[in-house]
Amino acid sequence: MDHSIRLQIEEREAASLAPYATLSRETKGRFRPEEECPIRGAFQRDRDRIIHCKSFRRLKHKTQVFLAPTGDHYRTRLTHVLEVSQIARTISVALRLNGHLTEAIALGHDLGHTPFGHAGEAVLDELYPQGFRHYDQSLRVVNILEKKGEGLNLTVEVLDGIAKHSKGRREILPEDLSELPATMEGRVVRIADIIAYVNHDLDDAVRAGILSESQIPSHLQKLFGPTHSGRIGAMVHDLVVQTLKNGGEILAMTPNLLEGIAELRSFLYENVYETNRVHDDFIKAKKVLRELYEYFINKDDHWEKVIDYDETTPREQMVCDFIAGMTDRYALDLYTNIFLPKPWSVM
Repeated sequence: MDHSIRLQIEEREAASLAPYATLSRETKGRFRPEEECPIRGAFQRDRDRIIHCKSFRRLKHKTQVFLAPTGDHYRTRLTHVLEVSQIARTISVALRLNGHLTEAIALGHDLGHTPFGHAGEAVLDELYPQGFRHYDQSLRVVNILEKKGEGLNLTVEVLDGIAKHSKGRREILPEDLSELPATMEGRVVRIADIIAYVNHDLDDAVRAGILSESQIPSHLQKLFGPTHSGRIGAMVHDLVVQTLKNGGEILAMTPNLLEGIAELRSFLYENVYETNRVHDDFIKAKKVLRELYEYFINKDDHWEKVIDYDETTPREQMVCDFIAGMTDRYALDLYTNIFLPKPWSVM
């Protein structure tokens, strides 16, 4: 097969990207070697595999912040990863990084997320004996669960970016680089994830009436601007400019903007994530998943599994995979069918 097109693309990539970018032709490879695509580089293939997998499609019905939203304009887990991908791609292009690698990591970073967002993650972490973290489950999805147990066989660089994208409430740009992905592209996705969610969760909270624009601290409005797009633009612009000023190899921001993002994140925790309107729904969601988990752990007859497991796989692992892969509406429908009585019909 003629591979000249891919080779030409890789040559152009090597000539145009920054010295600290990750070149497709220098990938550390895949766990299972396979023949190269004649027209696509390794990271582009990974990006395409993620977009076409079932777990990616299910993200459209998984919670971002608001559970099973009926409004057309609230973010879901799918629109979240698309916004992360767009922001990360913008940063990568400006820094002359590998856009295909950036996109692959961004689009794949939440494939292992549970239904009902972090409420689902918390309840599986409580119930599953080995503990549960969505980034570990994302790796399990792409390595094992997809394609009926074959996995997607992604490159080492994409797997590394997925594994290390999560940051919780820790430092946004930690000085300890061991906490970060090995590639600059993975590090860009990590901060793009933060930029995306602090802005779109704020936007959705205002849309839902949980917050008003006037409640956003005035100094943060002055720092980032009064609009959703303006806030994202200010953060991305500062990150790009300061990183380039510092040589491009380590992500950097001006201290006041970095502190502002951290403060905005704390503001969201206090005024959105932990408010009664959101928190009460999370308690209900945890009840649904807890009862489903216990039901399937103790159910002996046939039930739907993610893949055909071998005999050595613990039942707890199978049930955890099954529940983590559910969408919000699938979990609610299943709960209704199992636990709620059905009215009798008389002919």
